[in-house]
Amino acid sequence: MNFDFIGPKLSAIVMIGALSIAAVVDAYGETVKSVNGAPIDSTVLDVYIENRVDKPLDDVTEEERQALMAELTDIYVLSTQESANQLEKDPRIAAQIELQTRGVLAQAVASEFFETSSVSNDEIETEYAEQVARTPRVQYKARHILVPTQGVAMDVVRRLDEGADFQELAKEKSTGPSGPNGGELGWFSPSQMVKPFSDAVAALEDGAYTKTPVQTEFGWHVILREESREPEPPTLESVRGNLVQSVQQRKFQAHLDDLRENASD
Repeated sequence: MNFDFIGPKLSAIVMIGALSIAAVVDAYGETVKSVNGAPIDSTVLDVYIENRVDKPLDDVTEEERQALMAELTDIYVLSTQESANQLEKDPRIAAQIELQTRGVLAQAVASEFFETSSVSNDEIETEYAEQVARTPRVQYKARHILVPTQGVAMDVVRRLDEGADFQELAKEKSTGPSGPNGGELGWFSPSQMVKPFSDAVAALEDGAYTKTPVQTEFGWHVILREESREPEPPTLESVRGNLVQSVQQRKFQAHLDDLRENASD
């Protein structure tokens, strides 16, 4: 689950450095090393490694662990210098430490909510039905010829009326990226295209092309609607994980709204 909406992710170095400077990390494990009198706790080392490598702790090699231990030692070396005590009093640095600490705690609280939030089958089925209802009921397969001016587009229409092949004309005339492929756009939903384009496609019959060129921000289009279909929605089971996340996200937003409303000064 992604909680970036709470705030930017903290880098491992900044996070551990800030927490050690602020002296808010209590020892939960054993001391693995001391640096200028400051103990490096085994839990701190584990968290640092987890933030630096994208794999479980058990898969970290001894060589990697020692290299990361050296990095963490450097953080402690710098953060225990005499100047760090003065820098900690700088209003901007103190503000950064405060923000970083709050960010870590906020993400932890959000993570706890998602981990403990249950979602019932009824909620999943309701979410599925709502998402299916919002899914466009038709898709189109089309080609287009994109040209810079209305005059050129009208000439394209004239040549099509005279029997020119749409794909060959697209290769010859279209300035769009699909031109070399005969103007092919593949299957798409109306919402995937700009409105003038999707409206024009919807108004066509299968196999017909626009007799009046369609203007968009990209230029002038002559559009051929090849086919249309009603897409089959994915099965509930195939999207169950996404549905659970959607329900949980909505619950979390409601929870956050409630916390905001009841927050005291």
